[in-house]
Amino acid sequence: MKRLLTFLLTLSISSFSLAPLTSHAKTIFPDRPLKLMVGYAPGGPADILARLVAQGMSAKLGQPVIVENRPGAASSIAAGAVANAPPDGYTLLWGPSTPMVMNPVLRTNLGYNPTQDFTQLGMIADMVLVLVANNSVEIQSLSDLITQSKANPKKFFYGTSGAGSAMNVAAEKLKFETGINMDHVPFNGSAPNLSALMGGDIQIASDLTVAVMPLILSGKIKPIAVMSAKRLEQLPNVPTVAETIPGFEFSTFQAVQAPANLPEPIKLKLEETLKAVVNTPEFKRKLIDLNFIPAYSDGASAQARIEKEIASYQIVAKQANIKID
Repeated sequence: MKRLLTFLLTLSISSFSLAPLTSHAKTIFPDRPLKLMVGYAPGGPADILARLVAQGMSAKLGQPVIVENRPGAASSIAAGAVANAPPDGYTLLWGPSTPMVMNPVLRTNLGYNPTQDFTQLGMIADMVLVLVANNSVEIQSLSDLITQSKANPKKFFYGTSGAGSAMNVAAEKLKFETGINMDHVPFNGSAPNLSALMGGDIQIASDLTVAVMPLILSGKIKPIAVMSAKRLEQLPNVPTVAETIPGFEFSTFQAVQAPANLPEPIKLKLEETLKAVVNTPEFKRKLIDLNFIPAYSDGASAQARIEKEIASYQIVAKQANIKID
């Protein structure tokens, strides 16, 4: 009997001493691979940047961060999948401006709410929009475009990569704030948009730096103005729109989200990991080389920016009667 009691006591003490270790083991995050869902096909600028971030996060977390491409419906398929995923930190979204801002402004029945269904982990970079012109057009500045378009209504047509795109909304915002008179011609992507510009089918185009930069540097089109707050390092001689229209700024962002209701310790770990990866001189250099602008901000700042931009772009979309469905 004495031996039995001694055995049970020993077992009880052993179990008690192991309990904290077992409990601690269950709280370790991450203990398996994470998934970063990207709503674009492989090979594009967003996908390339997402893979760089995933690689950096993998090294910091000690677990693979696997990029899963799920394109379609302007990234809303990927966004909806993450919004409905378990809030355990193992499913993340590469959520730039399109699914977070443009979709809720222009589309209905998304299947997710960008301001309620996600935990914002941080913004990484901005991609600037550029107003460019056909080389034969006698416009050298934004002031020239404003003056000539007012003097010759219906003379100018501007192209974008599609109706309801960020480039479309940016150009309409510019029209309302400057009085520029030009009509929109939507194309199915940047390539046909800029091809039409070079061919003279349109005089002006609004597009992303990653699309226009090679054509500008090769002299095939000319830049009129950039829509960033400051001049671009890659185009130091091209003025900003704000130099003519103070306060004007329009850019698209790249950010990372998790599902809503993410436990605070997991949120903090992912947020700190993301910051450690992207907020370094080496990574910022990579961003600039890819025609992005480094623009890290934490999750709370990302949430505030998204809410502000949705409210602002809703006004522009209503004024210009832009709606996808």
